[in-house]
Amino acid sequence: MNLTFGDIEETALIPLAIKASESERQSPRIIDKKAKEIIDALGVDVSKYDPFLSHEGVISRTIMFRDKLNELIKEYPDALYINLGCGFDDKFSQVDNGKITWFDVDLPDQIEKRKKVYTDRDRCKMLGGSALDGKWTKNLPQNDMTIVVMEGVLEYFQKEQVKTCLNMLCDSFKHGYLLAELHSPLLEKYGSKHHDAVKYTNATFGWGTKSAEEYLPLEPRMSVISEQSYNDEMKKYSLRGKIFAIVGKNFNNRLAVFRW
Repeated sequence: MNLTFGDIEETALIPLAIKASESERQSPRIIDKKAKEIIDALGVDVSKYDPFLSHEGVISRTIMFRDKLNELIKEYPDALYINLGCGFDDKFSQVDNGKITWFDVDLPDQIEKRKKVYTDRDRCKMLGGSALDGKWTKNLPQNDMTIVVMEGVLEYFQKEQVKTCLNMLCDSFKHGYLLAELHSPLLEKYGSKHHDAVKYTNATFGWGTKSAEEYLPLEPRMSVISEQSYNDEMKKYSLRGKIFAIVGKNFNNRLAVFRW
């Protein structure tokens, strides 16, 4: 692996560092061998990207996205699955049932970096493309149902960019589900400077919402199927998680599922 520290944006280091450290615990809730491999190869101290609340948040969202994907895979085993804005995430390995067709999509320069770590697999291919432009969708096989995952992506988009993305998905795919990470207006206003891990990066949070319903005027073809706070998972594991679920009930990110 010829990946260097400069190959990875700091926001991508946060989930990688957290998944790698969780994988080394005595009783890990998730195991991500690729994240550990990447962090070990970098050979740098990434502990500042792994504070308690961010750690619990990333692990909780990983579990929640995995579980929701597994539900959809059971219902739609022949659907087309897309991890849009995939970064270095290896979600395919978490949910592969031996049959699904999967594409990892990100900006072309990010895909080139990803190829330093991953190779295309039989049913999991990498593809360069933007969440704001549907040209890349022409390179995909036709399917009546498409399941799109956007984890840790929309939270950095401004409202108009969110609209462009949602419109693109509905224009490009006949029917589909979107599994999206949403964040609150409080995080939009204060989060970049005070978030326990993101404050170490140059990233800024984009448009925050109190409810997934706020997305619907941007794309009326979509409907909200479900919305769940990461608190629901975080509070299962520690007293601090339970306390944060109370005091930060309106602050934590959520997994929203849309359908069109």
